[in-house]
Amino acid sequence: MRAPTPISIPLTITALVALGLSGIDRADELTGSEDRFSKQILWIALAVPAMVAAAAIPYRRLIDLGGALFVISMPLLVVVLLMPPRNGARSWIPLGLFDFQPSELAKLGLIMALAQYLRFRENYRQLSGLVVPFLMTLVPLFLILREPDLGSALLFVPVLFAMLFAAGARWRHLASIALLAVACTPVLWMGMNAEQRSRVTSLFSQIDGGPAPKGDGYHQHQSKLVLALGGLYGSELSGTAIDDPVAYHLPAGQTDFVFCLVGERWGLLGTLLTLGLYGGLVAKGLSVSIATQEPYGRLIATGIATLIGTQAVVNTGMTVGLLPITGITLPFMSYGGSSMIASAVAAGLLINV
Repeated sequence: MRAPTPISIPLTITALVALGLSGIDRADELTGSEDRFSKQILWIALAVPAMVAAAAIPYRRLIDLGGALFVISMPLLVVVLLMPPRNGARSWIPLGLFDFQPSELAKLGLIMALAQYLRFRENYRQLSGLVVPFLMTLVPLFLILREPDLGSALLFVPVLFAMLFAAGARWRHLASIALLAVACTPVLWMGMNAEQRSRVTSLFSQIDGGPAPKGDGYHQHQSKLVLALGGLYGSELSGTAIDDPVAYHLPAGQTDFVFCLVGERWGLLGTLLTLGLYGGLVAKGLSVSIATQEPYGRLIATGIATLIGTQAVVNTGMTVGLLPITGITLPFMSYGGSSMIASAVAAGLLINV
């Protein structure tokens, strides 16, 4: 398969960033704030040179950097557990001018470290050879679960399986491990806190229409309502659907639910464009992986494409009530510096390969 031209990936990302900015701007309008939009511009300004640097340095020179990033992220994931909780979770390390989210570094570090470990090995063709990659993944996964951040933790699993498959692991071994993981689901359920459990149960108790429920069901109700208020063309072209500020109230609208605000502003057409751009970006990433013969580059492209695609599916799925609310951001679109810069570096590596 022919790899995409390098310019096609940044063009796709630019369109996603623009849509994200429009959603953040709409959130500022609805909440009467003008703070998040200007700050996001600053994060984008910092992310662009990070992406350029990741794309410019020959990626083979970065092989040892992956292991270093992975090792550095582990103590940071421990340090964040000592931080004061924010909205019931310890996911951020305050650094004065900005807050740093170590899980974003851990995602990128794991992809690069796994690619470094798997590139010239053959033992992953046996079950015993899968032990080290799984241990590398489970350590950050369980640390992030302790924050607790179920959404970010679960992203590590599809990335691991995709990279092992791309490396040449036997599919029957991966299927057996997946079945074992499903069998261990009750253990995971017992390890969840009350809030995480309620987010799962609210998925099966949701009722469309009527008054907004209390608790975790409120976020799911409001996300679907705000998305539906956009209609076909959105408030930008058709005007505000109803004159009721309560209906437009959406906690974490700029971060976890920016997809809903894009839908409210640009309607169904805007949401379809967003999904199409993510689909195109993932397809480009996978085509880079298929067209790359060098093993490290192929594994890097596979991991990044899987991470972006999984994150987009989980985020958009939770906004429409198909998946539990997990608090996971939308790459290149959600407000936040850690997510934006980490996504930009990942995109730069993909362009590099």
